[in-house]
Amino acid sequence: MASERKFVTENVRRVLLKEFVQKRVSRAGFGGLDVQRTPMGTRVTLITERPGLVIGRRGEAIKSLTKAIEEDFKYSNPQIEVQEVENPNLNAQIMAEKLANALERGWHFRRAGHSTVRRIMESGARGCQVVISGKLTGQRHRTEKFKDGHIKYCGHVKLVFMHNGFAVAKLKPGVIGITVRIMDPNARLPDEIDIIPPAPVEEKPEVPVQKKETAKEEEKKVDEAVQNLKKAADDEEKPKRRSPKKKDATEAGAAGEEKKPRKRATKKKEVEEKKAEATEPVPAKETPDAPKVEAPAETKE
Repeated sequence: MASERKFVTENVRRVLLKEFVQKRVSRAGFGGLDVQRTPMGTRVTLITERPGLVIGRRGEAIKSLTKAIEEDFKYSNPQIEVQEVENPNLNAQIMAEKLANALERGWHFRRAGHSTVRRIMESGARGCQVVISGKLTGQRHRTEKFKDGHIKYCGHVKLVFMHNGFAVAKLKPGVIGITVRIMDPNARLPDEIDIIPPAPVEEKPEVPVQKKETAKEEEKKVDEAVQNLKKAADDEEKPKRRSPKKKDATEAGAAGEEKKPRKRATKKKEVEEKKAEATEPVPAKETPDAPKVEAPAETKE
């Protein structure tokens, strides 16, 4: 329970500090307060519309503010940093205070509410809502709302992108409360989806039939060349075996014996030889027992 009480007291002290600084810096346009603890002390970041009024001449105003924070709220070594608001029309607290000042000056609540909404939306907000509650036109309390754009009341979007501001306008009939809610211009709603179009497909030019055939032929030639190289490599790896016929031929050549190749006669030559044999006269055979007949000698006259 001690730790819980410590957190509660710390938050109460921060709320009181915010109210004190808001009253002290009301002329400069109070836009927010942030308190951070550091090893060197307490850092108080003050967001205002006109930081020159907060600092004062030669820093007198900020010195007195630092001394009051240290003495009244028991912060050790407070360091105040003053930041200027980039766009006051998108700061909910500043717009609420401006609307309260307009009502105190005598503006009609409808005119003041619509002008505030239009001013916020023209600055680029995603949405805004102005709530004015109190004795507006009679003795009874009522609430008027002015809304434009997107407004979220719960969920992650509300916690992250919605900025709230509250101010009080003191009038003769009574006190009027003013609440301003502004959605950040960079807010991204969960139902917003970006559809990325597909990349354009480049149309490739059509290749003629002849070129396709030549490409196929080139592929075939390359495959054949690769196969021939593989066969040659395989043949080199295998041991060379000499055939027996070649071996005998080499041995015969070494011995000096030359074998003449046999010539085979063609059919025409065979036929011609047979005809020649048939036409030649057959010589008579000489018998050993037959007497020799001599030619008669010529008589001399």
